[in-house]
Amino acid sequence: MSQPRVFEIQIPLRQRYQAEPKAALVIDRARALGRDPDDPFHSIVMPMPQCGIAIPVGVHRAVGGLHDAPTPGDLLCAALAACQDSSVRMLANILGITLDSLEVEVTGDVDVRGTLAMNAEVPVGFRAIRCAIRLKAREGTDARLLEKLRIASERSCVVQQTLFHPPRVETTFDIAGGGTEATGCLQIASGRNA
Repeated sequence: MSQPRVFEIQIPLRQRYQAEPKAALVIDRARALGRDPDDPFHSIVMPMPQCGIAIPVGVHRAVGGLHDAPTPGDLLCAALAACQDSSVRMLANILGITLDSLEVEVTGDVDVRGTLAMNAEVPVGFRAIRCAIRLKAREGTDARLLEKLRIASERSCVVQQTLFHPPRVETTFDIAGGGTEATGCLQIASGRNA
């Protein structure tokens, strides 16, 4: 069975976005729900909530969790791996490159003293992320096409480009309870990391 040609599928999309740039703006979403509000170590994340897929999430043993399910850091690495994988596959299809194999491995380093608030000098978050893409193209593939694939897939990977150029992140807390009848709302906005 022949594979669909990505470029042909994208032609009407490109035409629409050229005519209506606002149509190119999409909203991705995910939702986390604690299975048991009293369990500090487990929750469930639903990427694209309407699709019905739920991913169990745990807490890393380095901060006291059981590490019996993917951690949020694992999911961040998985998001980058998935995005690079799909970028390479789609662009290989567009460029007419046949891939014999493709593997994307992402690893990230975190100093957990930051998240444990042990040292104000240690930042919270990943210190480094490495993305290793190993691919094998059909024998005889033009090296210039493979270089074009490398450059285009890095440029087109939404997750990688987001990590390179972090957007403004806004977090809101809608807090009820605490011994009062009132519901409060605390809004925290954080800008780009310097």
